[in-house]
Amino acid sequence: MKPEIRIPFFEIGTKNYIFGDQLLEYAMAADAAAEKYDIDVLFITPAVEIRRVVEKTKRLIVLAPYMDILRPGRGMADILPEALKAAGARGVVVNHCERPMSLPSIRATIDRARELDFLVFACADTIEEAKAIAQFHPDILNPEPSELIGGSSNGVSDLGFVKESIRAVKSVFADIMVEQAAGIKSGQQVYDFIMAGSEAAGAASGIMKAKDPLHMIDEMIAATRRAADDLKKLHGGK
Repeated sequence: MKPEIRIPFFEIGTKNYIFGDQLLEYAMAADAAAEKYDIDVLFITPAVEIRRVVEKTKRLIVLAPYMDILRPGRGMADILPEALKAAGARGVVVNHCERPMSLPSIRATIDRARELDFLVFACADTIEEAKAIAQFHPDILNPEPSELIGGSSNGVSDLGFVKESIRAVKSVFADIMVEQAAGIKSGQQVYDFIMAGSEAAGAASGIMKAKDPLHMIDEMIAATRRAADDLKKLHGGK
């Protein structure tokens, strides 16, 4: 069954910055923070790491960074969706800028993911691309300018882009959850984006390249909790 995500949530991408025992250490830190602050945390990790992370954590919602659309049978080096599910993955990322896909491929992958009740986390480079991908009704859409991804820039998506991208996606399907993650490097930025209307925030290089990554994991998930509490106050406790 597809996981139900409470908003606001937080997302961590390990990419290939870490692997093996170090990756498991980070996953367990994220799991502890998810429980400590009662926040849903998506954890995106390479396919080869999925099973061990799932077996050693309780609260993380583990996603694969990519999958192919083949079915069981022939296919030597493809990422089989059923194998990801068997390993414990609860969803998949589609169209990250480091693994871009054509619109037909995005649609085919989303359709295949639905067969397995996978959560679909789609990425878009521009607001126009976000609106196009929204037509395929992913569960989560993450509009993030490519130049801000990877920590090579000190910039972060401005709040104007955040608000405009949310409006654009919601104009297609109001129930698509919209996340902002490009360039986030601090808990305060997590808080600011969620208070500006984003239903989630996330980080990869902002955690992986931090001076103290384990502390940053806690800081960012704590900021998500703080934003959730402040939003509840603003809406009269609802």
